Amino acid sequence: METSLRYTCNSKFMKIHAKEKVPVNSKTHLQLHGELDTGTGAPSYFCAMIRHFFPEASTGLGLGLHYDKRQKLRCLVRGKKEFPVRADKRVTFNIKGRCDFDQDLNQRNPKGAAEFAWNIKDFKEDQDVRIKVGYEMFDKVPYMQIRENNWTLNANMKGKWNLRYDL
Repeated sequence: METSLRYTCNSKFMKIHAKEKVPVNSKTHLQLHGELDTGTGAPSYFCAMIRHFFPEASTGLGLGLHYDKRQKLRCLVRGKKEFPVRADKRVTFNIKGRCDFDQDLNQRNPKGAAEFAWNIKDFKEDQDVRIKVGYEMFDKVPYMQIRENNWTLNANMKGKWNLRYDL
């Protein structure tokens, strides 16, 4: 199980996030993840998703259900396509999108982005770094991510940010 501590700019409390991937076959897994709000002591959300990977096309697709304490039950569809910029795949151009729907399939919440990702193995001894720079199409906002081993900082040009530490 993957566990992380998360803190966002619009929250007063840290959240504990847990994710488990249950293999279905070599290219498909069931992904379960949820979050516990340490301020309230209650879960903030839970999600179950079937994810399938097409390694020959560097593509992944997912379909699942998401329960949020505010928005209730929602259906979720997501996809990502990766294009290597360099032969060693350390620099990639990624296109990703997702859309979630309410229970009646009426209210949609689309998201889509294009980004460059640069993976630097052994930036320093025992230190891997990943830098992402992208643009979210529906919110019309540039964003960036810096990841160093267990630490991840995400920020966008609207002043929103979050910090994650993987345990």
